[in-house]
Amino acid sequence: MTHAQGRKPIVAGVDPDSGKRMVLGWAADEAHRRGLPLLLVLAQNVPTPGYRPTGGRPSWVEWNEALHATGDRLLKEAVAFVESRHAHVSVSGLLAEGHPAWVLGEQAQNATEVVLGSWHLSAVQELFTSAAVALPLIAHASCPVVVVPEPEHIAQPQPYFVVGVDGSPQSAAAVDFAFEEAALRGAALRALYVWHPPRLGTLDEEAAVQECRRLLTETVTVRAAARPQVELHQEVVRGHPVEVLAKASEHALGLVVGTRGHGGFTGMLLGSVSQGVLHHARCPVITVPHAHDQ
Repeated sequence: MTHAQGRKPIVAGVDPDSGKRMVLGWAADEAHRRGLPLLLVLAQNVPTPGYRPTGGRPSWVEWNEALHATGDRLLKEAVAFVESRHAHVSVSGLLAEGHPAWVLGEQAQNATEVVLGSWHLSAVQELFTSAAVALPLIAHASCPVVVVPEPEHIAQPQPYFVVGVDGSPQSAAAVDFAFEEAALRGAALRALYVWHPPRLGTLDEEAAVQECRRLLTETVTVRAAARPQVELHQEVVRGHPVEVLAKASEHALGLVVGTRGHGGFTGMLLGSVSQGVLHHARCPVITVPHAHDQ
């Protein structure tokens, strides 16, 4: 839903495990920085962990009532956590029935960002467990999606973001968002063009790298001029995109990548590199759709 004055909220998925608070903290801080309301969403389509029936298997009605009661309690605890962190953030809760990917996807239609957690699942786990939320959400969300890892990663004393560039409109949208985030945080920005040499090699590697540098400079120059307060570092790096980006962002505040890119590390909608950074990055990963793809 769109709040007063047309302000689209930050939407955060609430984990049924009340001990996991990284997502709530990240989303609350983001709402505070941007002056936006925060909507906490708890989606239920399986019994909440911790719920145990008594006196044998309850009827469907009893099970449903107990499930909702647990959900209401978890949401109230989450709202209280946000209010204790940022008293002036307007925060509300929504208890919804359905798969989390579908529920958050519905809310993403009128959100500024959607924030959810990551447990660094293997590829098999991501496909076959109820935690498989990030990939289908990213595939269809029309707003940036932030995947925050548990446990908390350690950032450098000099804060910075990393953004991947490949010369496509999708990576340009990611650069726009990365500059915005860096400016809000008083952080630096490291823009990387990852050049992955073709298997059969290239006749002129130096020319290929020069073209990468040209595309990188072309993408960041105008945006850097509009955000002079952001310290910018730009670099062309040779290697596999997943490995390079994951390593570069190890102690970053976040890794920003575009979705639905054509070529480069963005590749197909949810290609191996897009999934790779979600699995291997140890900082929050922010995926940004291009306006044309929305």
